[in-house]
Amino acid sequence: MLRTALRNVLAHKARLLMTVLAVMLGVAFVSGTLVFTNTISDAYQKSSAKGFDQVDVAVQPEYTEDKGDKLAKEPELTGPLLEKAAGAPGAGNAIGVVSGFTAIAGKDGKLIGGGFQSQGGNYWGDKDPRYPLSSGKRPVGKNQVAIDAETAKRAGYEVGDRIRLSVDGPVLTPTVTAVFTTDDGNVAAGGSLALFDTATAQRLFHKTGTYDEIDVKAAPGTSQTALQANLDKILPKDIVSTTTGQELADQQAVQIEASMSGLKTGLLVFAGIALFVGTFIIANTFTMLVAQRTKELALLRAVGASRKQVTRSVLLEAFLVGAVAAVTGLLAGIGIGAGLRALMGTLDAAVPDGPLVVTPGTVVTSFAVGILITMLAAWLPGRRAARIPPVAAMSSVHAAATTKSLVLRNTLGALFAAAGVAVVLAATTMDGTDGQVPMGFGAVLLIIGVFILTPLLSRPLIASAAPVLRVFGVSGKLARQNSVRNPRRTAATASALMIGLTLITGMTVMAGSLQKSIDEMATSALKADYVVSMANFNSLSPDVGKKLGGTDGVTATSPLRDAPARIEGETEYVTGVNGSTIGDLTDLKIDSGTFEVGGAQVVVDDETAKDHGWKAGSTFSVSYEDDEKQRLTVAGVYEGNEMISGIMLDTATLAPHQTDPRDMQVMVKTAGGPSDATKDSLEKALGDNPAVRVQDKQDVSNEIAQMFTLMLNMLYGLLAMAVIVAVLGVINTLAMSVFERSQEIGMLRAIGLDRKGIKRMVRLESLVISLFGGVLGVGLGVFFGWAAGELVAGKMPTYELVLPYDRMAVFLLLAAVVGVLAALWPARRAARLNMLSAIKSE
Repeated sequence: MLRTALRNVLAHKARLLMTVLAVMLGVAFVSGTLVFTNTISDAYQKSSAKGFDQVDVAVQPEYTEDKGDKLAKEPELTGPLLEKAAGAPGAGNAIGVVSGFTAIAGKDGKLIGGGFQSQGGNYWGDKDPRYPLSSGKRPVGKNQVAIDAETAKRAGYEVGDRIRLSVDGPVLTPTVTAVFTTDDGNVAAGGSLALFDTATAQRLFHKTGTYDEIDVKAAPGTSQTALQANLDKILPKDIVSTTTGQELADQQAVQIEASMSGLKTGLLVFAGIALFVGTFIIANTFTMLVAQRTKELALLRAVGASRKQVTRSVLLEAFLVGAVAAVTGLLAGIGIGAGLRALMGTLDAAVPDGPLVVTPGTVVTSFAVGILITMLAAWLPGRRAARIPPVAAMSSVHAAATTKSLVLRNTLGALFAAAGVAVVLAATTMDGTDGQVPMGFGAVLLIIGVFILTPLLSRPLIASAAPVLRVFGVSGKLARQNSVRNPRRTAATASALMIGLTLITGMTVMAGSLQKSIDEMATSALKADYVVSMANFNSLSPDVGKKLGGTDGVTATSPLRDAPARIEGETEYVTGVNGSTIGDLTDLKIDSGTFEVGGAQVVVDDETAKDHGWKAGSTFSVSYEDDEKQRLTVAGVYEGNEMISGIMLDTATLAPHQTDPRDMQVMVKTAGGPSDATKDSLEKALGDNPAVRVQDKQDVSNEIAQMFTLMLNMLYGLLAMAVIVAVLGVINTLAMSVFERSQEIGMLRAIGLDRKGIKRMVRLESLVISLFGGVLGVGLGVFFGWAAGELVAGKMPTYELVLPYDRMAVFLLLAAVVGVLAALWPARRAARLNMLSAIKSE
């Protein structure tokens, strides 16, 4: 049986090639994902570990929880604490660390590093061991700065150049006095690092006289744990906590691993989809191979082979196919991982240098996936072949499916589909978060049900194409008959394409609907002409609002200023606004009361009011950051949305209770409305700061559209793998079907059907099967898109379903193109069959 299985694999190399390719693509996706994420994770971990070389023990503030009516105060690391840490037994030296966001503009005026990894800090003393200077001298005073070597290289800055940078809005123009090297992971990942002297950094980052962290270096002969124990003895435990450098490195490694897990999971989901689609191809291939070898298997049974041996022989073939696919897939995956690593560099998404990481886990996973998926898909055809009695197989009476099996299949499919629809519909009535799991479960049930019912659905749907196929004469008629001759095979072939198009259509419907809804929300809730914010969503200095308010042509401004407060024993954030202008800058629907903000009068969104049981006229007590209490009155309740919500009170009421007020954004209304000239005027008032965005409603809309377009393009790219696998399935099925029908094709040629007619027949058959899968996929995708939208609609009043008919038509056209392309080789092969040889074949 072993020799027989080996001979069968070698005898059917061409027929098994598409199966190997399908499995290989899935394995390559899995292994490529693991290689890529492991490589990036390893590079970041090693880079971050280097960053802790100068830290043996880190002293950090010990944060406490909010209690009663009081907000917890952030403990301060002061100069006396620094001196005490530096004088601990076993301490070599101690450095006070100050850090915060600092955006550096290049010579072209654009932000370096994208904003999210743009950091600033302090250069300690005369010679900071953390940052060796490669040129220049340490910065001193507010007009001097040192920058990292990578940023200097990318932007072309040298010692003596003046640069433009921003911490929280206003533009600073210090002189570069030094360029330094660093192992900072953010810099290695494409960010930037600017260093000021300690006093300047404390002032800029609002840490006057205090530090974010105290890094202590151990004296020679003192271990990290010994130094930590000594520090714990002399430092107040209720104010600070200590962590060794090794613990910090380990924590950073865990955080890096966690941050990469989302990307890894997302990519593996798409790999799983490709493999799931591949199982249809494998099952289809082995079903057809087994059907073609029915008499051979029956002869084996007749000469003494048991059912188990027959099943094992099929599984052994599957094992060999899976092993070949796993090896080639692993090699291709390593190439994919290396390619993605290189691609990040070309897209300016720099990552730390490091070797390509291929772990034993990646190798084991690749082989497990390739072999197990193939054997699992081949098990049912092998088992079915083993159960055929030898005499029945010799006479081929087993070929037609029994009425009982068809009834059982259709009943089971109907039950799964009905259950899936019921669960999905039930999930649409639930809260958004609660309904996600049931909806996912219902979607799986429905897809399984539709797959089981696909043979039943194929006949009426393919029959509906009959009027069009008649145009092609005999070839069209034969193509329709061939498509429904073996509905199970047609179903398995079409289902592979159906799954890919279901996901693509569903995501397109959701993305289009969300884009329109958020666009409407952003534009309808605002009367303001412009919204000003930081490029990286950090907070703005209140000076930005003041500068904008004094700009020519500006008629009204208001900040949106978040501040923590204690309300009814819970910590909530209140939003400070300009009470006299907020009504002119927003267009929020008032459910009850009036939109009056000023003094003790506040307005509250409907969800917050519902949670607290408030209504217009209700009063409540609030405790601010300085522990002062005030009684506030709800003047009105408005309909909140994702853009604007919460408790709004006047900044004049809030500001006296804040030690460091920060604005999330500033809304601006101008006399002449939005225009290029007005926008230029506002940007110039802010010093043409690349870290600050001045956006009108159209900019907001374009940003939303760009975000969804980018997301969809990424998803299309990932789902293309599933579509490619589905194409291989169509090619494989048609090629094997041509081989199976060689005698029939020879007879058709003998009675007058020319080679063009044969090609047309195979192409039309492929086109019909592909369009059948496309129609099912688009239909299911629209249903899932609608259902998922119902979950969102509960949280987003502006949500409405948008059906992208143009893209749906493109998807159906894509299915047709898939059918035409997939048939090229099988059709050519069928047309080139020798007429007499085909008639004599069995």
